[in-house]
Amino acid sequence: MNGSGLRLSRRALLAGAAGVTAAGLILPRAARAAEAKRGGTVRIGHAGGASSDSLDPATYAAGPVVTAMLAVCNNLVEIDAKGQAVPELAESFAPDAEAKVWTFRLRGDATFSDGRKVTAKDVIASFNHHRGDDTKSGAKGSLEQVTDIRADGDGVVIFELSAPNADFAYLTSDYHFVIMPAKEDGTLDWQSQLGTGGYVIENFEPGVRISLKRRDDYWKSDRAWFDAAVLLTINDPTARQNALMTGEVDIINSPDLATLHLLQRRPGLQLIEVTGTAHYTMPMFCDQAPFSDVNLRRALKYAVNRQEILEKVLRGHGQIANDSPIAPANRFYAADLPQHAYDPEKAKFYLKQAGMEGIKLQISAADAASVGALDMVQLYQQSAAAAGITLDVKREPDDGYWSNVWLKKPFCVSYWNGRPTEDDMFSLVYAKGAEWNESHWSNDRFNELLLKARAELDEGLRREMYHEMQAIVSDEGGTVIPIFVNYIDVATDKIGHGEVASNRFLDGWKVVERWWMA
Repeated sequence: MNGSGLRLSRRALLAGAAGVTAAGLILPRAARAAEAKRGGTVRIGHAGGASSDSLDPATYAAGPVVTAMLAVCNNLVEIDAKGQAVPELAESFAPDAEAKVWTFRLRGDATFSDGRKVTAKDVIASFNHHRGDDTKSGAKGSLEQVTDIRADGDGVVIFELSAPNADFAYLTSDYHFVIMPAKEDGTLDWQSQLGTGGYVIENFEPGVRISLKRRDDYWKSDRAWFDAAVLLTINDPTARQNALMTGEVDIINSPDLATLHLLQRRPGLQLIEVTGTAHYTMPMFCDQAPFSDVNLRRALKYAVNRQEILEKVLRGHGQIANDSPIAPANRFYAADLPQHAYDPEKAKFYLKQAGMEGIKLQISAADAASVGALDMVQLYQQSAAAAGITLDVKREPDDGYWSNVWLKKPFCVSYWNGRPTEDDMFSLVYAKGAEWNESHWSNDRFNELLLKARAELDEGLRREMYHEMQAIVSDEGGTVIPIFVNYIDVATDKIGHGEVASNRFLDGWKVVERWWMA
């Protein structure tokens, strides 16, 4: 396939134009669609905030900071409701014939909130902030393929890659890569809080609230409908739902699935549910005993009752996973891999192979990791006991979980929203040396295929390689992935929206820009 045949439009990337619940009901995403209008203050009760939150894009993990900054800033490219990579700050983007050199032409009408026009220098600083030996960015691994970023005048940015990558445009939509202004020395001025988006920050209290105010000069005339937005950190799901029902907030994400049926019956509320790529994980450090033994890892995968977790934790709002992060919504999902079903006897077999019969392990968890995380590990504790594995559940504080537990404790609960491409998900979390390789896992064959699949332009060959990679991760990887979870948000009926994106909750975290007061 030559460069002119590259498929930049990825209709098949995410499943369907409507969300499908576990019960098989089609939920029309545009149910609240009506004529958009300006005005009002939206209040969002948001999970995932912490007192350690920072506006430095190198530190973004999840939560209200990301949702706020995707309203304050833009990316070169964004993912639309159909899962396609479409221009945002880039007016256009195109690869060369090998997909090794990518050219992005910038819009001429986009400005920062202080009136400065966005230029190639700002784009280069925004990406270089995540590159180099000194960066603290969790997205560093995704950009290791970039050998050079250069400007061709003020309005064109050229990325040179170490190898072809047919999916590179999708990578630039990652929430880490929001465009902020450059300082005179070429470094990123993230401290200024300036962005090209439809809102400016009025108040930032980490782990408490973020207040935004609409810009009158936003370059997108059909976005940024609210006059103001307030994002409140409410990590407890019960408190989040209570805030919605009492009128303290207008929108919440990640409701408590155990009581979701009560919200569905309540007048004046709308459930917004779509399928996607989100998944719960339980990573273990593969470079530390006892998790360095692949047979123990296999035993732990056969010791989890996935169906029970799906029914009791998600109340059916998701799908069973198979210890690979690539979801049914992804393009190259390997649906035919042998499923790791709950099998205590097989788990005992692998424990015996490892010489670890009767082993006792500690797993760290908090509901800040994901809705129902503690319930999930308690169910896991019970199912693992039948296989001769004693799991000691260590309940960690919600506040600071992502900075004090994740990537620091050898066995814990984690959560991923997934990524629109297989390469992005694998590069970010499973590649050797990746900053966010939460299981410290490395596999030579996997890493070899990662580079080959990224460079391959033949769709059939790419599918074969990604299939093998999923098989390797599922069998040998250091992460138990029991379930994929639907994205569920709940809003009052005074909130309007169009077709909702499936790439993350809250309309791909673009809720402040895309929704309005109905």
